Amino acid sequence: MDDRYGTDVLADGWRARAAKQLARVEASRDLVVEVAADGFCGAVVGVASGMVELEDRRARRRLFPLGPGFLVEGVDVVLVAPVVAPAKPQHRRTASGSFAAADARARVARASRIFVEGRHDAELVEKVWGDDLRAEGVVVEYLQGIDLLDAALGEEPPSAQRRYGVLVDHLVPNSKESRIAQAIERGPHGAHIRIVGHPWIDVWQCVTPRAMGIENWPVVPRGIEFKVGVCRALGWPARDQADIARAWQRILGSVRSYRDLEPAFLGRVEELIDFVTQD
Repeated sequence: MDDRYGTDVLADGWRARAAKQLARVEASRDLVVEVAADGFCGAVVGVASGMVELEDRRARRRLFPLGPGFLVEGVDVVLVAPVVAPAKPQHRRTASGSFAAADARARVARASRIFVEGRHDAELVEKVWGDDLRAEGVVVEYLQGIDLLDAALGEEPPSAQRRYGVLVDHLVPNSKESRIAQAIERGPHGAHIRIVGHPWIDVWQCVTPRAMGIENWPVVPRGIEFKVGVCRALGWPARDQADIARAWQRILGSVRSYRDLEPAFLGRVEELIDFVTQD
């Protein structure tokens, strides 16, 4: 015979079995909530340390412990902290605009490398492409002038496993630099070397005037050393090499990413990186 009253009406847990199961509602911002105990009604403005903060229409704010004792649209609920979705991993970009590798450790240096004409060229390439070059294991060396390139190639010749990329200032038709580059490319090392350049007199001009906060780079008359002429035209000291060094640091400091460099310079550096990293 069925016992509709159960076998033991006084057994533990009978209150829990009889209790109404309340819906659990996240205390999301701007949710309108009424406090059952005193009728205070307001919108959720914050949740922290197990407490919810409500603000009523008169801008009065009160704190209440999360849990039961709240009504949403007249229905009893259990108010709980909102679930925070895990933040999506942000892919950091390098100064050159490429995505930074997850493993930031530098790769063992390749035999292939990039030559630039001077220290300022090397520092500018390092600032924008340094992360990429370390990830690829590419070393940048400076020559102190393309005139010394042929001798450097003779000491350590390039090969299919040791490609050399060379970045030259003022590589324009019929210039001294272009004649030297053409002679080397026709020589015995031409198959494993790539010589490219930008059209400006000095790498300083590869930084955009916009980044420098000037309208244009000054035109320096013949017979005046370029860097000295630039400093004087911009009103910077140019008494000695220390002044020139400070001027360069000021220019380099204006560069934050590839956007602060001239496209003709960007393209040539990217071309050399591609050339020396070919497998």
